[in-house]
Amino acid sequence: MDYQDDDLSRFEAHGAAPLTAARDEGRVENQGAKIWYATFGAGFPVVLLHGGLGHSGNWGFQVPELVKGGYRVVVIDSRGHGRSTRDGRPYKYELMASDVLAVMDTLQLEKATVVGWSDGACVALILGMNAADRITGVFFFGCNMDPSGTREFEPSPVIDRCFSRHAKDYAELSATPGQFDVFVKAVGLMMKTEPNYSAADLARMRVPVAIVQSEHDEFIKREHANYLSQNVPGSELIILPDVSHFAPLQRPGQFNSALLTFLGNIHS
Repeated sequence: MDYQDDDLSRFEAHGAAPLTAARDEGRVENQGAKIWYATFGAGFPVVLLHGGLGHSGNWGFQVPELVKGGYRVVVIDSRGHGRSTRDGRPYKYELMASDVLAVMDTLQLEKATVVGWSDGACVALILGMNAADRITGVFFFGCNMDPSGTREFEPSPVIDRCFSRHAKDYAELSATPGQFDVFVKAVGLMMKTEPNYSAADLARMRVPVAIVQSEHDEFIKREHANYLSQNVPGSELIILPDVSHFAPLQRPGQFNSALLTFLGNIHS
């Protein structure tokens, strides 16, 4: 796939590639929320967890490639995001991890590999630590596991375009379309105060993990990715050149190649 959208102008205008017709979709009730999911293809399950303020449609460039690779793909809208609802309790990564397990239970998935992007990566790693009997591997892209890992926020046209797309999609998909500002504030509070996992916590990991960092990530420090790879046992560090925090949208071919290689290695 040679598609490129480095400045996210296409993404702002049109979103990611549209998802194909789902094999199955529905909602699962869990801890005060209705969590939307959809599945595509057949084979070993791979769960895709999107980033903060986004939704499952942001994986439009990844789903068909994974299906073509022989995997059953499960996309999940995080609570309060996309088509999923939430109650009044604060956002918590651990709460979102429980939502993923609830979807897996509904789909009768004994095990799955989890691919996380940004906030979704944090959820994925928590699942790898706390539900290792259900998780066969974690592809962890573009996130921190303690507050020291984040960069000072600097606005940019790329970030503005992504935010603009998120606002449009929220208005179209959410059950509370007029509450985008409230939604952003609530998710932002979680991002500012969490996660808070120590090196000792990371050392509990017993499943294969790829720590994936973009060369020009706007939010996560490169040294934090190094730290994670040094403290998650047996993990590999993958650096994606010439892209930023939005690599799955900017140069999906590059991102997909790294992902499929990881999946091939752990499922061979």
